[in-house]
Amino acid sequence: MDSVLSEDPVALKILVAGGFGVGKTTLVGSISEIKPLRTEEVLSDRGIGVDDLDGVETKSTTTVAMDFGRITIRDGLVVYLFGTPGQERFWFMWDELSHGALGAVVIADTRRLTDCFPSVDYFEQRGTPFVVAVNCFDGAAQHSVDDVRIALDLEDDVPVMLCDVRRRNSAKEVMITLVEHSLRTLASAN
Repeated sequence: MDSVLSEDPVALKILVAGGFGVGKTTLVGSISEIKPLRTEEVLSDRGIGVDDLDGVETKSTTTVAMDFGRITIRDGLVVYLFGTPGQERFWFMWDELSHGALGAVVIADTRRLTDCFPSVDYFEQRGTPFVVAVNCFDGAAQHSVDDVRIALDLEDDVPVMLCDVRRRNSAKEVMITLVEHSLRTLASAN
């Protein structure tokens, strides 16, 4: 009897990080093939004086654990997306969420660019490949990727790109750029 050899399924894990209100939940939702798992709660009085709503005054909910989505590339190859909470009081979860990740997308909002420094620092310190996706919000000043790179003091090999996380094709380009960058980074380390 002939045996049929099959490949073991491969799962890739990608984190989506950034400051409060930058579009992490939106990115996961725009590209996931399944209805994303969201752990959003209504902003409460407990966040007064803690959560900085400058630039995102209309935001009414926040992620308290994670967002989760899935993309099937082909049979046997699946990408799992994990959106991290953006508020400092939930950062303790990042170590668990980042375990085994291929890489990360750091979403930046140029209205509050300093909010993505903790994400950049986190992935740099751990040697996790990452890209910076500048979410182009309606009405926000547009900046070049070179200006953002300089402002964030990024190495030349870290991809920086403009995107609109509400648009599936834009989110797809971000993910492709991350996977390509992660593979290059891993290959050069070996």
